Amino acid sequence: MNDEYLFIHFFLFPFLKDTAKKVIISLIQSRTIIQMLFKYKGFDKSGKKVKGTVTASSVEEAGQKLRSGGIYHEGLSPTKEFSLEAFSKRQMPGELLATFSKELSSYLNSGMTILTAIKLLENQHEGEKRYVSFLNSIKTMIDEGKSLYHALNSQKVYAMPEFFLQSLNIAGQSGKMVEVLSNMGNFFSAQNKVKKQVKGAMVYPAIIFTVAIAMTSFLIAFVVPKITAIFEDTDQELPPITQFVLNISDFLTAYYIHLIIGITLFIVLFKLSYAKIDSFHRLIDGWLLKIPVLGSLIQNHELGRFSYILSLMLDSGVAYAQAVKLSIASFGNYKLRELFEKASTKVLEGNKLSNALQLTKGVKLKRNFMQSLALGEESSEVASILNNISNLYAEENEDKLKLLLSLLEPFMMLFIGVIVGVIVSAMLLPIFTMTQGLQ
Repeated sequence: MNDEYLFIHFFLFPFLKDTAKKVIISLIQSRTIIQMLFKYKGFDKSGKKVKGTVTASSVEEAGQKLRSGGIYHEGLSPTKEFSLEAFSKRQMPGELLATFSKELSSYLNSGMTILTAIKLLENQHEGEKRYVSFLNSIKTMIDEGKSLYHALNSQKVYAMPEFFLQSLNIAGQSGKMVEVLSNMGNFFSAQNKVKKQVKGAMVYPAIIFTVAIAMTSFLIAFVVPKITAIFEDTDQELPPITQFVLNISDFLTAYYIHLIIGITLFIVLFKLSYAKIDSFHRLIDGWLLKIPVLGSLIQNHELGRFSYILSLMLDSGVAYAQAVKLSIASFGNYKLRELFEKASTKVLEGNKLSNALQLTKGVKLKRNFMQSLALGEESSEVASILNNISNLYAEENEDKLKLLLSLLEPFMMLFIGVIVGVIVSAMLLPIFTMTQGLQ
């Protein structure tokens, strides 16, 4: 299920009456809200292999279209479209998106029109050229009579999340623009806070690692060659550690440009493959989950976010099977998403999610999550229990990160000390040997 549907249900349904909900559901089912392009591989009626694309609003509808056309698919996934227009757009930062949503919601709540609110935002952010260009673009289109949704969808400055745009589209039709913008702002603020915490936690290790690499490079590139000149005039046999360091110095001095280009190409190709090739993305995500400490942190974060969104949807009155299906879109890890997608098909058949997850092969989930989910399903308190689980995982991850950072500092200092010690020892050993020989 797409992110658009998740956030339409999450941000809009709590504020709508039953009649409005039925209208939105009918719009979704009739595919007037959003269409996606899915790529498929499979066999036709004659058994011949075929592949191609099909347009639909969901995976289920795409599969139904293929079956009605006599095609039995074995792989079906959304395409990642590429265009020069999309490439030229920069993704709107989460922090800026949260600010835009909150400020616009506040102005609209005070009784301003959308056009007046946009003009006020433009005056307040005069120093931010790209953002002002974005605001000016949507202001012009709104002044021409277009809706906020059409203005945001047509502007060329920022690429914006599709679920955000579609939610505003429905909000404009239902008259709930203020509430939806406020909830959107809170959501993006929470996501941005998590990202800042992770980035903040990685700053110190990154600085220490950079210093270590710079210091080592300086010693090997400039200090070692000068000391090497002392040994060239003697026939003295160098210790193995000295010879090893000299070989590394010669190699880095001769091929440092090749190494820089190679590492850069590797990083670029890795990122492109991770972003564009689903099988590679799934392979890396599965490998990350198997790393002892990192895997636990990732699973806590993913399960915590899933639990939080599922609990909110259940509190909003969304049916359990549908809420599970929609909440799966919150997973960033492909392996976990794949596991829950397989399990969700059994939930739609009437099975409990806890049982479906146990019967589905894949990533082994944390025991306390499985036990809590099963307890919630038995006691009909899934929303409350999952909300507690979400808070528990957030606190657990915070404690683990603090512990890792406290251990990382002495480890990184030890790492630098070992590297510098090896280089210094390699240079001093021959000198000591020469000195003893002269005595």
